[in-house]
Amino acid sequence: MVLVAGGAGYIGSHTVKRLRADGIGHVVVDDLSRGNRQSVGESPFFRADLCDREALRAVFKQHQVTSVLHLAGAIEVGESVLDPATFYHRNVFATWNLLETMREFGVRTIVFSSTAAVYGEPQKTPIPEDHPTNPSSPYGDTKLAVERMLLAYDAAYEIRSVRLRYFNAAGADQDGELGEAHRPETHLVPRAILAALGRGTFSVFGEDYPTPDGTAVRDYVHVDDLADAHARALEHVATGGISCVYNLGSGRGYSVREVVEMVRQVHRDEFVVGRGPRREGDPAVLVADCSAIIRDWGWKPRNSDLDTVVQTAYRWLKDHPNGYSDARSN
Repeated sequence: MVLVAGGAGYIGSHTVKRLRADGIGHVVVDDLSRGNRQSVGESPFFRADLCDREALRAVFKQHQVTSVLHLAGAIEVGESVLDPATFYHRNVFATWNLLETMREFGVRTIVFSSTAAVYGEPQKTPIPEDHPTNPSSPYGDTKLAVERMLLAYDAAYEIRSVRLRYFNAAGADQDGELGEAHRPETHLVPRAILAALGRGTFSVFGEDYPTPDGTAVRDYVHVDDLADAHARALEHVATGGISCVYNLGSGRGYSVREVVEMVRQVHRDEFVVGRGPRREGDPAVLVADCSAIIRDWGWKPRNSDLDTVVQTAYRWLKDHPNGYSDARSN
């Protein structure tokens, strides 16, 4: 039985849907501070905070947990600068509590949702897994702290882990059942789409980067491809695979201007795009080197072309104007 921490969130819900499709037994644990109960569907669900040891013990005991997918935590970079204490509590302490519960119940495998933010300002692109780690935000610091904790727990207690470093998660479920419903929304692709739909504003921050069109370049990976990587990671640890770390991206960068143009094509109409100065700390280019996971596991970013990313996200956001609270999403 797989415990999916944060399974009611954006990436978590898509991964839970993949587990259901694969017939893998699982239970979702989420405190619903950012997640949506409706996104879990018929999967077993337990509302709990990962910092609550007694609640975790109840889940581990009742469901006979054998492995963990850990996708829970605080993720907003800007918020982490303003309130680092919350990030250390929700990301580092919560993971320690989860790991200690795993030790108590003899669970020896975990797949962890990490981030490209552990690299900080890139020294080269595409960025490989052995690139130096030098986070530029408390968010990245907390994720790197958890990665180091996982390595220490492997060395001391033989708890094997897969650390998956996401670049920019984007897109929505191909079936139109699941999508991105953050409140407030801070990610570039949905914000551009919401502006096109008349439900928000959108600005390009910086048009003087050393890139072909002057706007920042990012690597977008479709959420369904992330779910596939998690399924492969579970299989890896279940079959005795050693602890490892992989980047998850498309291996290709798209500029902010290219994203805006794709949204215009999908929307089939113009929309207002504002302009602003560069935001401090935003690198010009962030692109993943994904060759290791492609070579080792045969994983491929099959849905991560910009057209598919925007088409699927646009369809979900258009059909769900109120997110998961909209009647059509139930």
